[in-house]
Amino acid sequence: MKNNNQIRVLGIETSCDETSVAVVEAGTRIRSNIVSSQIDVHQKFGGVVPEVASRRHVERMTIIIEKALAEARIDMQDIDAIAVTQGPGLVGALLIGVTAAKSLSYATGIPLVGVHHIAGHIYANHLIQPLTFPLVALVVSGGHTELIYMEKHNQYQRLGKTRDDAAGEAFDKVARLLNLPYPGGPQIDRLAVHGSPTYDLPRAWLGSNSLDFSFSGLKSAVMNLIHNARQREEELVTANIAASFQQAVLDVLIEKTMLVVKQTGVKNLLLAGGVSANTGLRVGLQKRAADGHIHLHIPPLELCTDNAAMIAAAGTYQYLAKDFAGLDMNAEPNLALIKSFEHP
Repeated sequence: MKNNNQIRVLGIETSCDETSVAVVEAGTRIRSNIVSSQIDVHQKFGGVVPEVASRRHVERMTIIIEKALAEARIDMQDIDAIAVTQGPGLVGALLIGVTAAKSLSYATGIPLVGVHHIAGHIYANHLIQPLTFPLVALVVSGGHTELIYMEKHNQYQRLGKTRDDAAGEAFDKVARLLNLPYPGGPQIDRLAVHGSPTYDLPRAWLGSNSLDFSFSGLKSAVMNLIHNARQREEELVTANIAASFQQAVLDVLIEKTMLVVKQTGVKNLLLAGGVSANTGLRVGLQKRAADGHIHLHIPPLELCTDNAAMIAAAGTYQYLAKDFAGLDMNAEPNLALIKSFEHP
């Protein structure tokens, strides 16, 4: 019987517009991590078209699985578990990955594990440095903005969440208002460097002790700013709008994260999700964490966006806990991360 240091997990990720397959050993060592992006396909539409994404996953899946195994220099018989993103995400896209994983599991008899996409983003940090508990994770992506507390592997407690638009979603929507190309978040981040936060935009604090987020009002404020300026034929500085908007988002993200750290007393803070690639957020959190003597962990840029290595890493600990899925597992676009207690 293999010891934990020899366990190899094949990860499959198709929650949105990346087709990714990886092989991870012992939950920490990446043997391969193949990511086939669809950005070029969706750019002309200004965003992800779900049906197009699903069809592209179908076209790429078998090829990417073969590439991941070849790069890892192993065969399916060397795999101990197959971990796949079960949700949340685009239902059609998720179904491609889930169907592929179930087919492999049925054909080989290898155990199947269904992984939550957010758990994957958290475990992206584990691929760089093993998670140290207890910890708080700020998860920021196109569909999620959450504050998660963990005392051990596979245990998640959500302390704060977005009440409307997620941070990444707000970035993309504001980028469209500014006529920036897709994906909009990185475009705003790059543009903000050349501007100053000169425009007065709101911060939704939702009460002094609230740990929830809201970015819908901020997005509307930017829309009104642009509309009113056009009505008055006033010239706006796009770089300054980008800087002002980004600063408004980051102020709330950072302040609420540090409030959670203070309330829980943890010394380990994780940043996770696609928006964790944002330069301003990384720098801002690094400064505040250093001031508070908090150990901050941020994944490298290649592990911030969707990838299968993070799914395999999270799946490793579900495998060790014997948290297996049956062949009746289905894609769940609204899959809940929290199965036990969480704050209201």
